Amino acid sequence: MTELVVAHYTENLNWLRNLPVSLQKTVYTKGPEVLAELTHILLPNIGREAHTYLHHIVNRYDSLAEWTVFCQGKPFDHAYDFKKTLHGFSADPDAISQTGFRWLGHLIDTDDNQGNRLFRPWSKNEDGRGLDLKGFHRAVFDTDGPALYTFMLGAQFAVHRNILRQRPLSFYTHALHVSTSFPDAAHCFERSWDRILGVVGIDPGWLAGRQTVQLKPMKHQPASE
Repeated sequence: MTELVVAHYTENLNWLRNLPVSLQKTVYTKGPEVLAELTHILLPNIGREAHTYLHHIVNRYDSLAEWTVFCQGKPFDHAYDFKKTLHGFSADPDAISQTGFRWLGHLIDTDDNQGNRLFRPWSKNEDGRGLDLKGFHRAVFDTDGPALYTFMLGAQFAVHRNILRQRPLSFYTHALHVSTSFPDAAHCFERSWDRILGVVGIDPGWLAGRQTVQLKPMKHQPASE
């Protein structure tokens, strides 16, 4: 079974209506309005999607779906064919990934451990502050992390429960705390989900030193992460 976990705020969720019936859908909302037309779980408006994902993992640790797809309320900014991908997953779950983890999106990029390359010049970072990925990595793992973080923009991915359960529940409980206590934690998690889950998200050999890779022609440059 594949479960879609949606981190919702105020996005229009009509796109959920045309998904395979075999796909279990779980919507967590932090928005100001009740989703009367959808079964959903209300969460406090803290920690962005990272808090939502980790809340799901912590509370469902013993009852995780075989595959879980984590996505934003509007997944298409960073994954244009997201619905097509879900239909493919539903038809053949074994095709999701041989490694148990798969980023979902079209733009691979790289930030340094202080956010100087991507986060500081980001248009929505109005004060031009940095992103302390070095401190974040130490807060989560109690070790210094890498100098560079290569990831797929959008914080959307599919993961097998066996991968999730390689980490103990206590690890995710701690990470959940970090998601609401560390400055700009959601942006740090976005760059780190493969490391959080203990997998190699993007093969360094395939990257061959590239820091930015557009997997498909870009319809527009992402306005948000």
